[in-house]
Amino acid sequence: MSDDGGRDCGGTTRVTQAYRIALEPTAAQQAMLRSHCGAQRFAYNTGLARIRANLSQRHAEASYGLTEEHLTPLVGWSGYDLRRWFNSVKDTLAPWWAENSKEAYSSGFAHLATGLTNFRTSKKGTRKGPKVGFPTFKHKHGKQSVTFTTGAIGLVNTDSRHIKLPRIGAIRTAESTRKLARRVRNGTASIGSATVSCTGGRWFVSFVVTVQRRIHAPHFPDAVVGVDLGVKNLAVLSTGEMIPAAKHYRQAQKRRRKAARKLARRRGPARGARPSNRWQRARAELAKAEARVANQRRDGLHKLTSHLVREFGTIVIEDLNVAGMVRNRCLAKSIHDGGFGEFRRQLTYKSTWYGVRLVVADRFCPSSKTCSRCRSVKAKLGLRERVFRCEVCGLVLDRDLNAARNLAALAVSAVGPRASSASCVATVNVPAGNRVRRAPARSGTATGRPAPSGAGQPGRSNPTGQDTGRHIS
Repeated sequence: MSDDGGRDCGGTTRVTQAYRIALEPTAAQQAMLRSHCGAQRFAYNTGLARIRANLSQRHAEASYGLTEEHLTPLVGWSGYDLRRWFNSVKDTLAPWWAENSKEAYSSGFAHLATGLTNFRTSKKGTRKGPKVGFPTFKHKHGKQSVTFTTGAIGLVNTDSRHIKLPRIGAIRTAESTRKLARRVRNGTASIGSATVSCTGGRWFVSFVVTVQRRIHAPHFPDAVVGVDLGVKNLAVLSTGEMIPAAKHYRQAQKRRRKAARKLARRRGPARGARPSNRWQRARAELAKAEARVANQRRDGLHKLTSHLVREFGTIVIEDLNVAGMVRNRCLAKSIHDGGFGEFRRQLTYKSTWYGVRLVVADRFCPSSKTCSRCRSVKAKLGLRERVFRCEVCGLVLDRDLNAARNLAALAVSAVGPRASSASCVATVNVPAGNRVRRAPARSGTATGRPAPSGAGQPGRSNPTGQDTGRHIS
């Protein structure tokens, strides 16, 4: 039996993971950390202002009819070009630059270069995900963080309760670091970078570590489990186990609302005016309340995903369209409170640590409307129907449990590598989904749409009979 709760199967894998450790800095060290965060923000904003001024100048010159060869040359957008420019002007631009580590300025330019690259690739259409806009300036009342990539970063060899950072020295931690120190001493881990941030009034350090991990087999390698996520129950397993939703945000909503109202009554930052001390304290109280909710949600998801990968050899989940699901304003708060996206992210990387086969069912798989006994598919299944009743075989079962069993059955038909898309049973019934009352799209030159085949029949919005993926189990 291994320390991670699984059986050691002899294999190893090299992964990159983060170790997040709470810090207990002194008052002087907190001032130095804030100074380094400000230095990183200064480098980011200074580089961004230079690039925006350069683009504005070129735009003004182009408006006068100048050709490309006569325009002001573009300044470099890479982190190397930004650092080289800053080194040439830092004595006049920031004569106090020596008070902080050079890593603070380098990380600021590196983050700016990353933002510019994301904007450029998104504009060209080569970047996946939603559109990314041009970087904006950072302010001192936002998230405070600084990254160190070189220098004296890491652990203190003689003590498991301190970490070391450039120019700051040894900082006491709120928890022991012996687990990471043991890996570093054995040569199975190497620290690449350290990011210090302030969240909810507390300082944290996150070490990005390359770890040589042993693959620990789950307790039941041949067991298959389907996991159906929902609002009332966070997860329903095909084994019959139901994990109720903790609803941390709703429980803390009264406290958060009170803190937000107190903050609104205080004098905040405005043009030419500093925020009051009462505003600072009220803001810290609100940040602490929000950080507590985030920590509770993250802790619950970590315990659930760790339990799944340690017990089952094959896990089947749904490819939920979370961005589309939160458009339902009646369920958006509960969906965000559940953390469906974070659940899948944790399950994805933990499955590689334990050699677990993760199968992601297709987004349009009708898992909720399919009978887990006879495989017949319902034409309609509203959100109010929490009990699944099959008209063919007479099965009466909880809706979420029925969906979880259908997901588990898909593991047999899924082929390919880990985290592949599972094939679903073809749907022959019509129509599907919940009835949505909306005006039919009009055809013509104004909309550019062809005339709908089911015009005048608002109840037949999905003639294919497939599940739209917008349901909440």
